[in-house]
Amino acid sequence: MEAFKTLIWLVNIFSAIAVIFLVLMQHGKGADAGAAFGTGSAQGVFGASGSANFLSRSTAIAAVVFFCTCLALAYVHANKNTGGLDFNTAPAQTAPATPAAPAQQGGTQPVIPE
Repeated sequence: MEAFKTLIWLVNIFSAIAVIFLVLMQHGKGADAGAAFGTGSAQGVFGASGSANFLSRSTAIAAVVFFCTCLALAYVHANKNTGGLDFNTAPAQTAPATPAAPAQQGGTQPVIPE
């Protein structure tokens, strides 16, 4: 189970880095990080529609992967007692606690009016 959690963590980290990188690569309203990395001349590589369509689809895919891995990590953490996969075990039954008898001081009994 620990190897599975580690795999989810790694996919989560790489997808987060991919989302950050892909958002920075997209064209904005001015000279942004996308222009600095040369995405303005990438229209020949990505087709007639340019890199905007490719980058937006890649960003959406990376965001979906990030969202799914976040949900998977939350699910595994919430069900860590059962390992996240065993649904047939019942919770352990505990006996109700009985209150302790009150301590009596000085050997006198409280007077209860009738």
